Amino acid sequence: MLSVLLSSFAAPSFAQSPENPFLIAAASDLAPLEQPLSEALSREIGAPLRFIFGSSGQLAAQIRNGAPYDLYLAASIDYARDLESAGHIKNGSVVAYATGRAGLWSRGGKFRSLDELSGASVVHVAIPNPAHAPYGIAARQLLENVGLWTKLQPKLVFAENARQALQFAERGNADAVITSWSLVFDRPDAVRLPDRYPLLVQGGGIVARSTRGYEANKALNYMRSTAGRALLGRFGLFPPPGR
Repeated sequence: MLSVLLSSFAAPSFAQSPENPFLIAAASDLAPLEQPLSEALSREIGAPLRFIFGSSGQLAAQIRNGAPYDLYLAASIDYARDLESAGHIKNGSVVAYATGRAGLWSRGGKFRSLDELSGASVVHVAIPNPAHAPYGIAARQLLENVGLWTKLQPKLVFAENARQALQFAERGNADAVITSWSLVFDRPDAVRLPDRYPLLVQGGGIVARSTRGYEANKALNYMRSTAGRALLGRFGLFPPPGR
């Protein structure tokens, strides 16, 4: 088996600006929403804010190690609940804000189904690393459920997060990518994959060490509001269960 783990992005800088921005640790599938979500949440909390994007697992590790985030938005609510159980997320603050789904993308839409990825013309397939990225876990479960995981393992390129996986395919380092639908939903050559995996209930919570719990609570409330759900929906995310 040839599984390739490429180098990670540089560790984020937490230097505070003079405005002391509200810091949000956010799963990389939310990156396309950065500008509109920043504007909406800044209005809600009445303060400037800054997003730090990464895989949910890596961001959780940073929170465990004392990173000065105020709010955590994970691609899987399980990561937020684990931090809550360990005392790193404020007890009772974890909520679901969206449901994520997986998509397939290749340049020019060359590959339109998972079965095509096993063909000889496909050398590398990028996925987020299942060790710490929820969309990587979903990709693995999906491939296992359709009987392709073992066959495709020699071709897999593991990225640090969903956004980096897409970048591998964009730059030609992979022939195709399985990643978050929110990152490719607006591309005509993208395909939303069958829901043959436990759907990703995305959730977040207030970082326990933050002194800005009031603002964090307002931000979470917006994410779950009618306006927040509409914004998320415009970027390929679906309502959380029960909504």
